[in-house]
Amino acid sequence: MISISSDVIRGYNDTMILCLLKKSPSYGYEISKSIKALTSEKYIIKETTLYSAFTRMEENGYVESYSQEAENGKRRTYYRITDKGKSYYDEKCDEWKLTKEVVEKFISQREEAANGNY
Repeated sequence: MISISSDVIRGYNDTMILCLLKKSPSYGYEISKSIKALTSEKYIIKETTLYSAFTRMEENGYVESYSQEAENGKRRTYYRITDKGKSYYDEKCDEWKLTKEVVEKFISQREEAANGNY
């Protein structure tokens, strides 16, 4: 089975996390599980990657963290998206559309070559 290289997807970890936080505030493990489930386990974000992203996004003002007691009584650090984070998410979505369009020009060459049209 082909998996997604972390190098390929690295620039969009923030986008995936922000997408989930747009729905509701959440904590790291829950976000990790959501990414794994939504990608049908084709992409599993590493814990260090996830928390590096949280730190970077908090420093850039895209998310805010706060501590809250969970149902089991343990304190967890939750993250919520800010207005700046929502704007950044929209920019990254537009960037992805353009990136996908550009890369698709080259990927389609493979199919054309296979059909003898290249």
